[in-house]
Amino acid sequence: MLGFKKIGVLGKTYRHIKRYRQILVILFKYGFGDLIDTLKIEQYLQIGLQLISKKSRENIEKLGRAERVRMALEELGPTFVKFGQILSTRPDLIPVEYIRELSKLQDQVSPFSYDEVRQIIKAEIGKWPEEIFQHFEQAPLAAASIGQVHRARLRDSEEVVVKVQRPNIQKTVEVDLEIMLHIASLMEKHLEEIEPYRPTKVVEEFAKTIAKELDYTIEAAHIERFARHFLDDDTVYVPRVYRELTTERIITMEYIDGIKASEVDLLKAKGYDLEIIATRGVNSVMKQIFVHGFFHADPHPGNVFILPENVICYLDFGMVGRITRQERDDFVDVVIYVVREDTKKAVDALLKLTNYKREPNRTALERDIAELIDQYLYLPLKEIKTAKLLQQVLEISSRHQIFLKPDLFLMMKALSTSETLGRMLYPDFNLVEHARPFIRKVQLGHLSPRRITEDIFDSGSELVGLIKDIPGEFREILKQTREGRIKIEFEHRGLDSLLFTMDRVSNRIAFAIVLASLIIGSSLITLSDIPPKWHEIPIIGLAGFVVAGVIGLWLLVSIMKRKKM
Repeated sequence: MLGFKKIGVLGKTYRHIKRYRQILVILFKYGFGDLIDTLKIEQYLQIGLQLISKKSRENIEKLGRAERVRMALEELGPTFVKFGQILSTRPDLIPVEYIRELSKLQDQVSPFSYDEVRQIIKAEIGKWPEEIFQHFEQAPLAAASIGQVHRARLRDSEEVVVKVQRPNIQKTVEVDLEIMLHIASLMEKHLEEIEPYRPTKVVEEFAKTIAKELDYTIEAAHIERFARHFLDDDTVYVPRVYRELTTERIITMEYIDGIKASEVDLLKAKGYDLEIIATRGVNSVMKQIFVHGFFHADPHPGNVFILPENVICYLDFGMVGRITRQERDDFVDVVIYVVREDTKKAVDALLKLTNYKREPNRTALERDIAELIDQYLYLPLKEIKTAKLLQQVLEISSRHQIFLKPDLFLMMKALSTSETLGRMLYPDFNLVEHARPFIRKVQLGHLSPRRITEDIFDSGSELVGLIKDIPGEFREILKQTREGRIKIEFEHRGLDSLLFTMDRVSNRIAFAIVLASLIIGSSLITLSDIPPKWHEIPIIGLAGFVVAGVIGLWLLVSIMKRKKM
């Protein structure tokens, strides 16, 4: 697991100052100089701003803020690209317009050398590539921010691909995480409106997520679990993982010689049945979600290959989603209540799928959901587009400060992507029609005797466990009370303006007392006739009157500016 130093250490010792300056210069380049000023970290810039022309900055600042954020992240490199990609799946953390823009993030990196590839394979497996493989292509098939992929052939002539992690990528990520955490802490300190979003917590969660992506054995486990789920389904194929040639920094998989699902003309020329492919593709996604509760979270055309006999093959399992049985049930309830036009129950079910800090305005939310139902309920099924519907749900959620749980959002995004792919292959494709049998199966599952028995047993077990825990918990409370370790916290709300006013009043009283003291003291010194003198007036007394006059004038101007005497 990745680790990073505490922000205090970074702030005191200016660790990684070169990278810090590089990050801030890029932020300045893309029009975020106001943020740098607010966070009071412009001292890190110093060198480098002269490289950014005023005209270039003016052109960039004409773009929307969300677009500039995406462009900055792309230029900042692998850690920030991954950060943006993960944020694009979190509608609970960023506004809808940023989700749209960050979804476009692309890895724009150059491949690293074959000599470095050899060194990594040797360090990880203990042998040089030529000792392991019959053939290893030096030029990569693809290069991304975290690693690159090479085609190879094993000693037994099996064709494979080897994904190798970038050299020193873990160190690069750790340095960037330290800087990100430092900037996040400054945002919490200086930007009051962003503090509730807990930027430091977001960075810490991101650190955990990217640590998993940097461990290829986790991706290997995802592939093997996915393969088990489709073991008896001959319409879906999952590449084999070679565990003996897989480590945290290397993953070796079966080479897939297929056609990308997006290459429609080539599929037609080869005689594939596009309608069957579209149907099988969406059916496989429905099974992942509604049957197994474990799904490929990024089924875009580049990650879906078509094999002979219209077989679907999924690649790249770095991002997966999980959905519990209860969440599946709640999602189906939303669909059923929408079809029945029961807005109140639809909102009840929707709230179970969301996170929110305070109860939303039910009347306003029900009105917005009712309008959405009116917009879609009577449309022909083939005209309903999941991507547009998801966009509108996100906008409603954002407006009412309720947010889809991350995996629920990934699920809807996967459905939307599969629908887009289905329509690309077969224009008359209808996702809603294909979803019906799966939704019906989940609905009937609620009432199955086995499910009812399991629910009763689970509830009974939880109740028994609760009853057993009560004496121990009560004993612990008494123990903490006896030892004086019980703490009761009160949170005062709405007192900020009162405290600010009291603070201002006390400051003015203090200034008035100082002012009166100066005047009295200066008067006494003047009357005592103490030298040195200027025109027979003691200079110290005169200076006191001048200072008193300045303070009095400043205090008067301050009061008049606020129009309150």
